[in-house]
Amino acid sequence: MRRYIPFVKAPPVVSVVRLQGMIAAQSRGATLSDAGLAGMIQKAFTRGKPEAVALSINSPGGSPSQSSLIAARIRRLAEEKGVKVYAFVEDVAASGGYYIACAADEIWVDRHSIVGSIGVISAGFGLDQFIERHGIERRVYTAGKSKSMLDPFRPEKPEDVTRLRELQDHIHRGFIEHVRERRGAKLDEAQELFTGEIWVGDGAVQTGLIDGVGHLVPKMKEIFGEKVVLKVYEQRRPLLARFGASLAGDAMAELESRAAFARFGV
Repeated sequence: MRRYIPFVKAPPVVSVVRLQGMIAAQSRGATLSDAGLAGMIQKAFTRGKPEAVALSINSPGGSPSQSSLIAARIRRLAEEKGVKVYAFVEDVAASGGYYIACAADEIWVDRHSIVGSIGVISAGFGLDQFIERHGIERRVYTAGKSKSMLDPFRPEKPEDVTRLRELQDHIHRGFIEHVRERRGAKLDEAQELFTGEIWVGDGAVQTGLIDGVGHLVPKMKEIFGEKVVLKVYEQRRPLLARFGASLAGDAMAELESRAAFARFGV
């Protein structure tokens, strides 16, 4: 009822948006997608006239397009509402996770957080010898010579690899442009920042990829005062998952997520 008392100033509000998991086009399990996050991010910037939005990030990355869409949505709302954005990294903000972190005006980490991995990766398997050994014949009919590019059941073609590297270089350049645009003069261009390298905690401060070591609650109290109200927004878990039941798709998404985090030892 305090807000109805005349001449009593309400405490400042900071919206906390929790972004936890892999980034993918399909919202399965704990994955992050632009469509799945749109409503939550919108509410964080518009409900209760927040003084700022704090992103709590724990993501090993994933889809470049979804990372770009999520980051663009955050920047668009920040500029429309005139709200400053702070990013706080938990275990990891790597690759697409760091891309989203760069949507913030400041990036803060724990001393053990992993950040960076500014690069593009594509992985798969070659099964052509396996199916040949088992007497399996692969039949593919296409209209367009590149429709079966990188078919895992056929021998790898040099021209397919060349084309893939061109696509990766294009995405990598876009990633670099985004980091440079958002971090600006903070970056130490004398260091090799865009090789896919990762940094831990305050080791990333000198690179300019982050602003320092700091945790969400104390940092928000330092900036907005002890009475700051933190309003948390996070994705709802699927109904079945809340009762311990998981569909096959969610189970696969969980395995993929664990494997992605395991790359960084977390």
